[in-house]
Amino acid sequence: MKRYFKFFIVFFILISLDILIKSYVYHNIPKMSFMHPFFPYGGIGVFKDFFGVSFAIVYVENTGAAWGLFSEHPTLLFVIRSIIVTGLVIYLGFFNKDGRKDMPLVLIITGALGNIIDFIFYKKVIDMFHFNFWGYSYPIFNLADSMITIGIIWLFFRFFKKDKNKKT
Repeated sequence: MKRYFKFFIVFFILISLDILIKSYVYHNIPKMSFMHPFFPYGGIGVFKDFFGVSFAIVYVENTGAAWGLFSEHPTLLFVIRSIIVTGLVIYLGFFNKDGRKDMPLVLIITGALGNIIDFIFYKKVIDMFHFNFWGYSYPIFNLADSMITIGIIWLFFRFFKKDKNKKT
């Protein structure tokens, strides 16, 4: 159990931060609409045209998965997310023998749980980070999405690093 103490701390800090940011955005920033087509898109401008990149905090509701996929089935997505989180927690707690996978799995679990909490409280996921790269509007995302993405990329690199070590 001592092995997991630092992960509980990371989990608690990140899930709290995710909940606080989403709550602030939900209660204080007007929902993004086509009435605000230009920076900061009705939100809070953080920086504009920094080497062609702009960033704003906006408020967008997403009933689907990444990029709004499967938005017609929010309850099914809730069930699938819940099953995945439960499976990952069981794997992390009882079956994972490779300690190098612990932190990426904690990030994925925390991010997925953050989006599950959104569905419970808001019946949708709250997204807020809007980047514009050289005229391309990147899909709006949240801290939980970032945690999931970083965790998956981290596991991906762990997989290939482990594979590389086996071949030598």
